[in-house]
Amino acid sequence: MEPVRPVPVFLGRPLEEAVNDIAHQTVDDERAGTASVLSTTVHPALSVMPSMGRRDYIRARIPGGRDLWEPSWVCLPQCSALKAALVIQNWYRGYSARLKARQRYALTIFQSIEYADEQGQLQLSNFFSFMLENYTQIHKKDPELVARLFGSTLQDYKDRQDYVSHIDVPDSYRGPRLQFPLTFTDIDLLVEAFKQQQILHAHYVLEVLFETKKVLKQMPNFTHVKTSPSKELTICGDLHGKLDDLFLIFYKNGLPSGSNTYIFNGDFVDRGKHSIEILMILFVSFLVYPNDLHLNRGNHEDFMMNLRYGFTKEILHKYKIHGKKILQILEDVYTWLPIGTIIDNEILVIHGGISESTDLNLLHRIERNKMKSVLMSPIPLDEDRDNDLKKNKINTTIIPREVKTNGSLSEQLTKHEWEQVIDILWSDPRGKRGCYPNTSRGGGCYFGPDITSKVLNKYQLKMLIRSHECKPEGYEICHDGKVVTVFSASNYYEEGSNRGAYIKLCSGMNLRFFQYQVTKATCLRPLYQRVHTIESSAIRILKERMISRKTDLIRAFQLQDRSKSGKLPMGQWAFSMENILGLNLPWRSLSPHLVTTDKNGNINYMSSFEDIHIQKPVKEAQSTLIETLYRYRSDLQIIFNVIDSDHSGLISMEEFRAMWKLFNSHYSIHIDDFQIDDLAERMDLNKDGSIDFNEFLKAFYVVHKLDNVNKSDSKLA
Repeated sequence: MEPVRPVPVFLGRPLEEAVNDIAHQTVDDERAGTASVLSTTVHPALSVMPSMGRRDYIRARIPGGRDLWEPSWVCLPQCSALKAALVIQNWYRGYSARLKARQRYALTIFQSIEYADEQGQLQLSNFFSFMLENYTQIHKKDPELVARLFGSTLQDYKDRQDYVSHIDVPDSYRGPRLQFPLTFTDIDLLVEAFKQQQILHAHYVLEVLFETKKVLKQMPNFTHVKTSPSKELTICGDLHGKLDDLFLIFYKNGLPSGSNTYIFNGDFVDRGKHSIEILMILFVSFLVYPNDLHLNRGNHEDFMMNLRYGFTKEILHKYKIHGKKILQILEDVYTWLPIGTIIDNEILVIHGGISESTDLNLLHRIERNKMKSVLMSPIPLDEDRDNDLKKNKINTTIIPREVKTNGSLSEQLTKHEWEQVIDILWSDPRGKRGCYPNTSRGGGCYFGPDITSKVLNKYQLKMLIRSHECKPEGYEICHDGKVVTVFSASNYYEEGSNRGAYIKLCSGMNLRFFQYQVTKATCLRPLYQRVHTIESSAIRILKERMISRKTDLIRAFQLQDRSKSGKLPMGQWAFSMENILGLNLPWRSLSPHLVTTDKNGNINYMSSFEDIHIQKPVKEAQSTLIETLYRYRSDLQIIFNVIDSDHSGLISMEEFRAMWKLFNSHYSIHIDDFQIDDLAERMDLNKDGSIDFNEFLKAFYVVHKLDNVNKSDSKLA
């Protein structure tokens, strides 16, 4: 049969023109307006053509039924091409809205779990304080550990040659070679080398770090920047090791230079695979243009965060011999990064946010190098000094001052100073008025529009630009235009999950936002494919969260299931899920992805765990113990790495037992000591009295049965 051709003309113009004109307004994200519509294709799954045997009708092929991709046909009156196009447009609007809702749910899952992990990371600070109070052996055996956790800085490395001069660059090295003093040529050289996936030699990395620290020490806590109508300034948010995003920004906006000023607003590292490359590009650019490239500290410029979120592991993998030296110097460099930038005395740029007690005068004066890790609360010091500093809050004019560094290196920030820094690095804006604890992250606060107005007015400022939160479009404006969030790491959670953005501004002009999304594909995948990928990844990590609390969840379900039927009404199941996991998720909407239901809508709650389990390194170990170790494996790994002062990767059985008992007590975990003793004995494979704790914790991983099915299918194919 000859293929059906499109209707040539309706109401004096081609049908495809009418449909295309309207579809173009509706389907911008899919670029549907640039495609021909059948012959009119508004969407890959939708087309319009004449109805067989009916001259007065056309028909549109659209997804229908429960399965979004099951084709069906609907009839549309041929009397008006415009009406036909409007029907298609209305359908697509609803269809696109449903996809966007699924995308929002997936992003909510990612964000909720990310913030819950950060909350756990902040709780570690309390544990380390508890550890030092109760594990008396540490003070005698390892005083360096106390200094590392609570001291303001490491020793001031008097002779950098001890680190650099003994590291030779062999003739066989084919990577970039930097020439000091650095010039623009070195920036370009470094960018091109990293595009070729070359590794900068440790000798140059250490040189750059020492030089960067030397310059940073001369800078105030807040950098003051001026713009003019002829000189624009670019503000970038979190990059998180996403090197391709930085390349794309430089491609679109140009490399840093004396006429192309940048502010990078923290969180350069962690999560992505190329954090050290980003740091090197930014630090080298800063050394070449110290007055035109400005760096603010984020909450991930912190050695404790790096232990959990990947940067430490990246350094030790790329620099197996000198990685530990690089990490030591980095810890010190972090402490000297400025904590904010003020543009034209009008715009405050900080990583996180503010609180009702934010005191910019105090923040200008603190000795920022004493903030070793925002996760480690200071040991109480002289209360009189703390009270004196609080009295300074009556001043309302910002007076930038150089940081004083003549104090004892063993001193810390006071608790009040520490809380001030926590607020500006960790806080998030919300629509609700007031200032209240940031329960999602566990640190900083939520601040409402009234708090924004109060703080900005107090210091004669007009706007707050911050980062810290992934936004679907790369940026977000709130609080009546007074707070702007910019996030520059596209595809942060998963490919297609979000765009990145940067801001350009100059004196007397409105902010301009530039969005982008890095992709290796030559053309953007359809929206439904992107949403499916994001959704699948989000459900996967959510199920891993659920399996880590399997015992607790089953206990909660069974308490609700008084008839012992193995089923619960949707409301009771959702209540139990939230009560145990505390992720504040739309459980009813997510239920089709997590459990099965019967014809009456009741949840078969054990179906949550049918396709997933935690691999047991020791078969005899009890499930409760395995779940607990899996749930806290990141915390335990950080603790063991911190107490492993010789970086051997091994701890003694005695240390392992002592740490576990403290951990068990502090976190109120109900696991008998004999269980952990038995497991530790079994994991001491060579019976030498030591445990390779990194390998020990890697033994706990989640197995998704669906993965095995997919692998089998691919082999058969």
